[in-house]
Amino acid sequence: MIVWDLAVVGAGPAGLSAAHAAARAGARTLVVERATHPRYKTCGGGLIGTSLAEVTDRIEVPVHDRVDRVTFTRDGRRGFTRRHAAGPLVAMVRREEFDERLRAAAVAAGAEVREGVAVRAVEQDPDEVRLRLADGGTVRARAVIGADGSSGVTARHVGVRHRQVDLGLELELPVSPEEQGRWRGRLLLDWGPVPGSYAWVFPKGDRLTVGVIAARGEGERTRAYLRDFVDRLGLSGVTPEHDSGHLTRCRAEDSPVRRGRVLVAGDAAGLLEPWSREGISYALRSGRLAGAAVAGGDLAGYEREVDRLLAPSMRAGQRLLEVFERRPDVFHGLLATPAGWRMFVRFCQGRASFDETLARRPVRAALALLDRLPPARSGPLAGVGATR
Repeated sequence: MIVWDLAVVGAGPAGLSAAHAAARAGARTLVVERATHPRYKTCGGGLIGTSLAEVTDRIEVPVHDRVDRVTFTRDGRRGFTRRHAAGPLVAMVRREEFDERLRAAAVAAGAEVREGVAVRAVEQDPDEVRLRLADGGTVRARAVIGADGSSGVTARHVGVRHRQVDLGLELELPVSPEEQGRWRGRLLLDWGPVPGSYAWVFPKGDRLTVGVIAARGEGERTRAYLRDFVDRLGLSGVTPEHDSGHLTRCRAEDSPVRRGRVLVAGDAAGLLEPWSREGISYALRSGRLAGAAVAGGDLAGYEREVDRLLAPSMRAGQRLLEVFERRPDVFHGLLATPAGWRMFVRFCQGRASFDETLARRPVRAALALLDRLPPARSGPLAGVGATR
């Protein structure tokens, strides 16, 4: 039986980035994926500059729209639109196309990808890891990178712990040419009625991705928020191509990302930004870091790189979320200021991480002031802490 240098579980952005990095460095790499590409994936599909920089030398990104205008609203009210005249802020992709190109790039680098293969268990000893497959087969490897999602078998094996769990609901809506023109080049972000919640409209040519996210435990209010949001948009009569939901899980700061010869990346490691819940850039970066660590024979180095490169921004995102949950109206107002808009632009372009932004003295002073204000109260449940 073949003993691979690396076996990757999951062929999303994290797993395929790991496979690409390892195979390009000469590691004999296998990817196993339970689905078959191209496959639909519940995801907003907005690529910020950090994500684009990760894949620029790997693929031609299949962009369906480039956004240079953002409309912000507060539960459907107090709307304003800002435009970035210097160029687009976010590139909109459909995940089935984006992931398929990442798959092709990993194969071109030398990785083997097997689809329709489900992993049921992970076993390891000091010398190798064994993946027990649903069909009764076994894959043996010197190391494994888990990228099979936050509820996957590899996250359970490593013992990933989460401090934040959110429910995301999403619709893919086909739209008319008139509606396409209305949204072309523009996205909408609405700060919602549930603490820490927001909704979005992402344009992708002849379809719109419309969704909401809020803390788990607020399921009925989150579903009502989506219904009201779609109705306000005038899209309640459109039959969705996809109507889906998923949980996003953000790791506890002291959660492991490795157990012995098994590393986890992307959603499997709980790596995403807590306020925006942006995860693609974390998947791409953590996957590359994990693949390089395996190829270089330094598995512990992956843990150090996650702590050095990804954890500080996640910590800052948690700080932003805490402020946003308490004072969404003030947060909305700050984005209307030149300084708030510049912060948002830098985030979208990948020019400054949240930890770098929050380290600036004026930002620290503003957050300290917000900490001293009482929570906003716009209804009987406003200001109640979210269940996480």
